[in-house]
Amino acid sequence: MATIHTSSKKALTVKPEFFSTIKKFGAFDVSACFSCGQCTVACPLSVSGNEFPRKLIRYAKLGLEDKLLSHPEPWLCYYCGDCSTSCPSQAEPGEFMMATRRYLTSRYDWTGLSKRFYLSHKWEFGSLIALALLILGIFVFANITGISTMEGENVSIDSFAPKEWIHIADLILGGTLAILLLSNAFRMFYYIILNDKSVKVPLKLYFTEIRAYFIAGLSLVTQFKWSKCDNKFRWIKHLFLVSGYITIFSLVVVFIDIFQVDDTRWDITSLLGYYSSAALLLIALESMWSRYKKKEQVHKFSHTSDWLFLILLFLTAFTGIFLHLFRLMNFTYPTYIIYVIHLMIAGPMLIIEVPFGKWSHMLYRPLAIYFATVKAKARMLTAT
Repeated sequence: MATIHTSSKKALTVKPEFFSTIKKFGAFDVSACFSCGQCTVACPLSVSGNEFPRKLIRYAKLGLEDKLLSHPEPWLCYYCGDCSTSCPSQAEPGEFMMATRRYLTSRYDWTGLSKRFYLSHKWEFGSLIALALLILGIFVFANITGISTMEGENVSIDSFAPKEWIHIADLILGGTLAILLLSNAFRMFYYIILNDKSVKVPLKLYFTEIRAYFIAGLSLVTQFKWSKCDNKFRWIKHLFLVSGYITIFSLVVVFIDIFQVDDTRWDITSLLGYYSSAALLLIALESMWSRYKKKEQVHKFSHTSDWLFLILLFLTAFTGIFLHLFRLMNFTYPTYIIYVIHLMIAGPMLIIEVPFGKWSHMLYRPLAIYFATVKAKARMLTAT
């Protein structure tokens, strides 16, 4: 590690090992990059003031970790693959952006678990298995103590998994995820805003520009900016996937009282469940097939976390379908067994992927757009 002084008398810390650190989080070779700038020109989302990926690649190669940490651009990238396709040296700048996002996720996470999950298969698989066994153990304990019962000739979900206990579990899970995400969001705020000495943001800007955050939050569902990329079908697929995910999450967490039918009755809310299951199953299958074939640029390289997330998503929807069918057919024991299996897959997926993995971008991207807007306005005020 070395320290250099710029003409503006601001010291910059250079970490020669920084480039190697980021490389552990993805498959790319930007050492082949000769800074031609073609990747930035090809990107439809790279704009003046928030240029990428060339600028970030330079920071990484020069070992300027603090400079990279202070820039929100990795979260502004939608990874359409246009930059990698146009790269004359095949340096894979798009995959570099994804590796940088994984690295940043590990830096925002104060627990250190995200880094372990991304860099160690043993930690990731071991944690998922441990959480699954914990859920199984809770149901076994509940059945032994009489909190839960599998007795009776007919299916009774509420006897096996009482809604009040599911509510408590939802509150515990939601509270834990909220604490982790909010604390990580503050660390992101620290790196991008507070630790960036090149700009001072007036307090009022956080309020006057707050609309940028809400607009970004809404666009997260539609991902409309993806329609600017060459492959428009990816935008439609993502919209289908996110709408299905949000629908089933709302049904299970918010509307469990009406969604979890106690007996073998068919309920109108099942229609929403069918839509969600179709969205999760079809998109997960299509994405896994595309990653296997490696025809699309964005699926040329796949991190273990990418595969694991898709597999867990598919299995969650798959077991959910069988749970629904077994309940309608009044298969008592199969219904209870598949119910536990379903939670053993869905629970660990939420606990691991939302705060520590792939789904964390749902928090970081709107915040990055908000921070980028705030910093841009602050610089404009300073200039005037």
